[in-house]
Amino acid sequence: MNTAPSAPAQTPAGTPVRLWDLPIRLVHWSFVVGIGLLWWSAENHKMDLHFKVGLVMLALVLFRLLWGLVGSSTARFTGFVRGPAAIRAYLAGQKRGTMAHVVGHNPLGALSVIALIGTLALQIGLGLFAQDHDAINSGPLNFLVSYDTAKEISEIHEAVFNVILALVALHVGAILYYRFIRHDNLVSPMISGRRVFATPVATPRMAPLWLALICAALAVAATVWINWGFPPFATPFPWDRPAATAAAPADYM
Repeated sequence: MNTAPSAPAQTPAGTPVRLWDLPIRLVHWSFVVGIGLLWWSAENHKMDLHFKVGLVMLALVLFRLLWGLVGSSTARFTGFVRGPAAIRAYLAGQKRGTMAHVVGHNPLGALSVIALIGTLALQIGLGLFAQDHDAINSGPLNFLVSYDTAKEISEIHEAVFNVILALVALHVGAILYYRFIRHDNLVSPMISGRRVFATPVATPRMAPLWLALICAALAVAATVWINWGFPPFATPFPWDRPAATAAAPADYM
C-alpha cells in the first residue's frame, strides 16, 4: 500500500534552529584563513607555505564538493541551487517584503557560494600545473605540461586570484548589506550553527559526523594522490623512488 511521504518537522517560531553543521562551518572559516594565507605567502614569496596551503585548500574544496552531495540538507547543492525563475521570485519578494524566511542559502546567495567554490577549484587546479619564472617552484602536476604552457598557466593563476578577491569583496559587501540594511545577521549563525526565525520553519536534516569523516578521508586521500603526481600512472610511489646518493669527488671535477 502506498503511503504519502511524511511532512518535514517544523521548528516553532523563536526556537533556535540548527542551521549549519560543524563541517560546513569549519570549511567556511578555513576558506577565509586559507585565502588570506595564499595571498600573503604569494606576495612575500613564501612559496613553500603557498604550496602547503594550496594542498590544504584542495582537500577543503574536494570535501565541500562531496559534502554538497551527501551532507546536511542546508549543505547539499540540491537544497539551495535554484534557477533564474527562483532568483527573480526571491528578489521580487524581497522588494515587496513578502518573501518567506529561507532556511539556508537563499537563491541569490547560492550564486555567490557556487562562484566562490568554482573559482577556488579553478585556481587550485591551475596551481597544480603552474611554476615560477625560474622553474624552481612548481605544482605537483607541472611535469605534465611544457615550460611555456606552465608559464601561461601561472599567469592565468595570478589573474584568477584577483577574481577570487573580487568575489570575496562582493560576498563581504552582501553580508554588510544584510546586517545593516535588512537587519539580518548572517555571521553569527555561521559561528554558532544556529539561528532563530520569527515564523515556524522546516527543520533542516543534519548528516551524521561519521559521514563527514568518510568524506574528509576521501578528500585527503585524493589530495595526497594528486600531490604524488597520480601514481602509479605518472610518477613512482614515494617508497619506490630511488634514494639520492652522494656524488663522488671526481664528479665535481
